[in-house]
Amino acid sequence: MSSMASHIPMALSFLSSVASVASGLQKASNSSQPPPPPPPQNPLAAPLQNVSNLPGTSTTSSSASAAASTNGTTAASGSASLAGISVVALCISCQVKPKYFDGSKTHPFCSKTCAASKPKSSSAPKTGSGQASANTCVFCKVRPKYTDNNRTHDYCSKACANRANPQRKQSGLAASHGGNQNTCQAPGCTIPAHPTGDYCSVSHKTLAENLCLLCLKQTKMANSHFCSQTCIDDAEKKGPAILEVPNGHVTFKSVADQFKASWRHVGSTCPTVRRIYKIILPPTTLANYEKYRDAVEAKGQFVAQGRSKGNENRRWHGTRRTCNLGDKGHTQFCASTTCSLCSIIKNSYDISLWGKKTGWGRFGKGIYTSSTSSKSNDYSHNDCKSSLKAILLNKVVVGKGCKMLQDSTSLTAPPTGFDSVLAEKGGSLNYDELVVYTNDAIRPSYLVMYDEP
Repeated sequence: MSSMASHIPMALSFLSSVASVASGLQKASNSSQPPPPPPPQNPLAAPLQNVSNLPGTSTTSSSASAAASTNGTTAASGSASLAGISVVALCISCQVKPKYFDGSKTHPFCSKTCAASKPKSSSAPKTGSGQASANTCVFCKVRPKYTDNNRTHDYCSKACANRANPQRKQSGLAASHGGNQNTCQAPGCTIPAHPTGDYCSVSHKTLAENLCLLCLKQTKMANSHFCSQTCIDDAEKKGPAILEVPNGHVTFKSVADQFKASWRHVGSTCPTVRRIYKIILPPTTLANYEKYRDAVEAKGQFVAQGRSKGNENRRWHGTRRTCNLGDKGHTQFCASTTCSLCSIIKNSYDISLWGKKTGWGRFGKGIYTSSTSSKSNDYSHNDCKSSLKAILLNKVVVGKGCKMLQDSTSLTAPPTGFDSVLAEKGGSLNYDELVVYTNDAIRPSYLVMYDEP
């Protein structure tokens, strides 16, 4: 018994040794496995770890990111990734936007614009410190520098060059455009105009073409010559008056185009239109015209037929001018009773004055106009020294016109059931005439100044 008890301490010692060895083996086994990955330092960056699974990114970006992590680099360095996106996944041209993925293939560029460009190299994109590569625009530090056939410029575009050098925008552009020193015609703009036009940009061209004819600052309203009711009221207070229409304005083009298109005399070249003025009439004068037009419309229902209200049309009228109204700087009416031009613009047409100059009319006692500008030109006369001639473009309520080919000198009103006479070419006339027999059927709308034919 005593002999067995003496062996117990030895057995316990042996078991203790075996346990120590087993424990050591377990620790060694555990140390051979890699430690678990540390949690991300910035929780907001965690979603970017799976960026390789997004459309437009390459499957190789994950391995590149892992390699960068193994080498101890971080996304902030810019050499391995930018904002969690691998450089491999970025457009090889701009190196800012991800490559385009069409559903089956990842393209090397982000867009057609970058695909059309030819970068000199695929240098690294802008780094986290805000610095750019030597091939990046020195202003925006994002897009590649522009390269032409001769050299590589400092900027990616004219826009960046202008922003970096404000003086170039105002004066340097003139030199680069072949020395064109003309200033943009848009109100308030001092930038040189493009060498092929009168404006520095498409937006300024559009603005100038649609300016309010009174303030010349704001865009006019649709179907109006003015930008607001305030300008409409102010213009009416000035009436009767004339407002010059800027060359290039949509109204200038409309009137000048009609003048040119309706110049029909054979063997005669249409002269150049130099100035156009919008005629501003007093409100009462316009009100009487509109009242007559509404009455003709109610009777004839022309709008329902796809025509204008009262079958209103624009027609030419040539007359005598004894002053220089319409010449450059001349916008004030004269007081002469013999200046038919000033009289018509100030007071509109007066049928009571019919016959004082010609003594007769092919279609009786009426107010005569024509759709042919070259015919009305025959009645435009200057009793003053001027290089320009004057002609009026009027709005006329035609209503239901009676077509006639032969003279009818005894008429004092249109034939029964009609509102006007349409004298057509082919009978006693070589060119058309429109005759109305009441003052309120016509109002002068534009004064057109043009070269002597």
